[in-house]
Amino acid sequence: MTDLRLGILGYGLRGSLARVAHRPGAGSRVTAVADLDPAARADAADAFPGARISADHRKVVEDPDVDAVVVLTPDHTHAELTVEVLRAGKPVFVEKPLAIDVEACDAVLRAAYDTGTRLYVGHNMRHMPVVRLMRDIIARGEIGEVKTVWVRHFVGYGGDWYFKDWHAERRYTTGLLLQKAAHDIDVLHWLAGGWTRQVQALGDLMVYGANPHRRAPGEPKADDWYTEDGHWPPGTQRALNPVIDVEDVSLVNMRLDNGVLAAYQQCHFTPDYWRNYTVIGDAGRLENFGDGPGGVVRVWNTRRSTHRAEGDAEYAVPDVQDEGGHGGADPLLVDEFLRFVRDGGRTDTSPVAARMAVAAGARATESLRDGGAPREVPPLDPELVAYFDRGQVR
Repeated sequence: MTDLRLGILGYGLRGSLARVAHRPGAGSRVTAVADLDPAARADAADAFPGARISADHRKVVEDPDVDAVVVLTPDHTHAELTVEVLRAGKPVFVEKPLAIDVEACDAVLRAAYDTGTRLYVGHNMRHMPVVRLMRDIIARGEIGEVKTVWVRHFVGYGGDWYFKDWHAERRYTTGLLLQKAAHDIDVLHWLAGGWTRQVQALGDLMVYGANPHRRAPGEPKADDWYTEDGHWPPGTQRALNPVIDVEDVSLVNMRLDNGVLAAYQQCHFTPDYWRNYTVIGDAGRLENFGDGPGGVVRVWNTRRSTHRAEGDAEYAVPDVQDEGGHGGADPLLVDEFLRFVRDGGRTDTSPVAARMAVAAGARATESLRDGGAPREVPPLDPELVAYFDRGQVR
């Protein structure tokens, strides 16, 4: 099998995906990389010997020796770059979120439809073993028909990951209810079998906004910007981003188009990192305890009682190799993209689902900043929905 030749746009924090996709002699290899940062270009040259390295993304997009392009740049650039690649006629993988507003998402999907070029969105949580396990339990009918979903996300390292660089600025992300929550909203939609139609949200910048220890504009992040067991409590954080105008805690209520009610909560100053899903049907409920090796999903579905810590059934989260990150999901994500580039067809990740996750997060952010006033999530053009449901075939 001839290797697919991949071009990479952006070699920053998600450069790990490019490294996972670099499989010389085994189906794919990175042949070109573009990044504005000289240090990132130097790292890419070391990681991909022989690859063409540039500061100009057009040299990758227009390279005749590039078969497909992977967009790993900051969020606010995703839509424009993805449309450019699609119009160049090259299959494209774009890291989540698809864009930072609804209109840009719709423009990307329309460009894919108009050009007939294959579009893939990297929602890797759909490949996480714990998510697959919960979806299988629901599909088997063990909790009946899903009626409500609750998600809590305690981002224990939030101060390090989201308040020391561009993530802290709404002009680059809209807000963390879109940037960080897009994964969880997508999974929530997948488990519930519907799309959010109405949102209502509250939130605030409670902790990091009052911290005066900011970097000067233009000053790079400190070398110790992240440590696994340091920077606690949150008030000890130093060298935060010069501008911080996104919320560090948020609560969202959602009504889906199939009647399911859902809630999502996100906090960036907790001492522990924890992502918890509770799904309640008309014949039981499930809940995950951990999302990696050693984690379990418990099901309560045989009788009523007072609270029982142990469920009626317990399923271990499959233990998979995690060389690529995200509970072993990243290599599976890359596998699916490469198969899609070669053969086409339907995929477990979905550009429509990616758009709907962004739309829910964007409208929730509007609600949050308008005192919790409800917002309607705009539907997507049915023509586009049908096109992507068919596996991007007219």
